Amino acid sequence: MPQKVNFYSTPTSAYVHIPFCRRRCFYCDFPISVVGDRLRGETSGTISQYVEVLTQEIATAPRLGQPLKTIFFGGGTPSLLSIEQLQQILTALEQHFGILPGAEISMEMDPGTFDLAHIAGYRSLGVNRVSLGIQAFQEELLKLAGRSHSIADIFAAVELVRKVEIPEFSLDLISGLPHQSLEQWQDSLAKALAIAPTHISIYDLTIEPGTAFGRYYEPGANPLPTDETTVKMYQMAQQVLTDAGYEHYEISNYAQSGHQCQHNRVYWENRPYYGFGMGAASYIEGKRFTRPRKTKEYYAWVKAGCVVDCEITPLNEVLLETLMLGLRLAEGVSLAALAADFSEAKLEELHKFLKPYFAKGWVEVINGRLRLTDPQGFLFSNVVLADLFSKFGE
Repeated sequence: MPQKVNFYSTPTSAYVHIPFCRRRCFYCDFPISVVGDRLRGETSGTISQYVEVLTQEIATAPRLGQPLKTIFFGGGTPSLLSIEQLQQILTALEQHFGILPGAEISMEMDPGTFDLAHIAGYRSLGVNRVSLGIQAFQEELLKLAGRSHSIADIFAAVELVRKVEIPEFSLDLISGLPHQSLEQWQDSLAKALAIAPTHISIYDLTIEPGTAFGRYYEPGANPLPTDETTVKMYQMAQQVLTDAGYEHYEISNYAQSGHQCQHNRVYWENRPYYGFGMGAASYIEGKRFTRPRKTKEYYAWVKAGCVVDCEITPLNEVLLETLMLGLRLAEGVSLAALAADFSEAKLEELHKFLKPYFAKGWVEVINGRLRLTDPQGFLFSNVVLADLFSKFGE
């Protein structure tokens, strides 16, 4: 009989939010602070102050007994940190939790924000996975998206990553950008494959309220690509990347064999994790908590002692989260584990509810695992998940 999952087990992963960017991209609704094109960690008192407050938060976190297996520096633009600032944060994590030898330490980086000395320093501190925010390989699309880097910056950054021999290397691309054509998308995929990273992430543009794109464009209207075109972009990426030997292991992610992002799998498998920094979320002892999204409020929260006031997630919500996250993975979720964690009756109810999607070919069961089909089920995942929430979120 399968073991029940302990949703309240000890976290062994930590997300660290570094909110600083040279400028805000036109699609971005993340909690960030803009520092301009000339400042970075070595020259910005704002960044130095943030790192001090961040390490104070880490020092006050509950210490639940196991060292960290994965650490992910996201943003923002973590590659604006100085080597000393990254060392300060890693030292705080090591002293408070411990870090396992060989732990996956990931860092999001933007082209044009680091040089050889920086990336060599990051590497010496244990960074062994880099996620490079390319987004597009066309100058006009980079400008339309508000990116601060050029095509030349992309290739220079790739050369630096190779020079210091970062073992895990991901490229991020965005489909569905304004004025983006199928030909441009095909060209971006080809250029990404020519670089041959171990991992590629493909994100479909979402128009968020409050962003520049949210002010400029109506979702689904010109100059955004039509739904038909974005579907073709998704199908093209799936075909081109899998033909090149990449595993489509998650809705938006592709990896060479043995090179999946271990930290992100923690989220998709609905396992607990620590979160640190402005706007960061954590999932500890069955409780989800998101920190203040603005600098002043975040600093005041840390100064007040980092008090977390939230309730344990109800079991029905845990089921929905497990399905919402687990169905993003190509292997889906184990039916036996679902039955053990949430009852056979709940599993029968779920199976009955999903019958129309089995008939459409969007959902299937393979080797005892419930999963979305690739690419059709992945394409219509929002429909399936929205209906699941409507049914089981009552």
